[in-house]
Amino acid sequence: MITYEWLYVLAGVFFAIWSLLSLRDGRWGNASFWGLLAASFFFGSHLSDFANGVLVLAMVAIAGTGALKRSDPETTSIEERRDYSKVLGNKLFVPALIVPITAVAGTLLYNYTPLKETGLFEARRETLILFGVGVLIALVVAMAWLRPPALAPAEEGRRLLDSIGWAAILPQMLAALGAVFALAGVGEIIGGVAGDIIPDGSVFLTVVVFALGMALFTMIMGNAFAAFPVMAAAIGIPLLVETYDGNPAVIGAVGMLAGFCGTLMTPMAANFNIVPAALLELKDQNGVIRQQIGTAIPLWLCNVAIIYVGAFLLWN
Repeated sequence: MITYEWLYVLAGVFFAIWSLLSLRDGRWGNASFWGLLAASFFFGSHLSDFANGVLVLAMVAIAGTGALKRSDPETTSIEERRDYSKVLGNKLFVPALIVPITAVAGTLLYNYTPLKETGLFEARRETLILFGVGVLIALVVAMAWLRPPALAPAEEGRRLLDSIGWAAILPQMLAALGAVFALAGVGEIIGGVAGDIIPDGSVFLTVVVFALGMALFTMIMGNAFAAFPVMAAAIGIPLLVETYDGNPAVIGAVGMLAGFCGTLMTPMAANFNIVPAALLELKDQNGVIRQQIGTAIPLWLCNVAIIYVGAFLLWN
């Protein structure tokens, strides 16, 4: 059986390669950082919580001291890339499209044919595993089609990853933080405070507080998936669903969208806001955020209206 663990090993292999390439170039900080990340993928599920915590703190120390540097490996020149784009055009997107097509089509084929009876993939992990398979297929197709140097994928991956730096793993860190907050009972504490402040029977105000909390916690954590367990435990389930009998599907779906509004307005959502600014070498690192605020605020107001009307008036 192919399990979720195989994806960890696959990711670990790539990070290990980038670590070795950095070591070859004498970039000790980069080599150490990506090497530790590779170790976490290889051995994380077999280590104790304390050992994993030490590993994470070591990575934080490397990034915090500024030891991570941008790399500039020798790959194709700008002129060569322009020539490739002129010759190949939109065909260049074929390898990128292979990944989602493999994941979606493969999942449907596996789940709705006798293939599922073989037990080839771990249950409920089929799509993620097939996503990894799609990456490998796309890599093979790109290498066979474009015939770049053997190390080109590794070098280009390292160049891109070093450009992003420590922010590349920020989503995972913040998602873990959300789980820690939920287990620590932060949601119950916030729910108690909200219950004391919000007047009894005020459904609309409860919706506003829930949506505002989703946006604010997302801005703090950088990830709506990390904010949702906290706000669901605080307000979403005990007040909106159980007390006021709101539609849980509407509250959950649109509540997440309210959190995404917070994503548009925070540098903590590095993979959405800071990473594009870094890759595009913008002078204003918050330039992406400034352009999105005008969309985020009206969208958040719409979310409040949709939750109130949808969960309590239309689909209750």
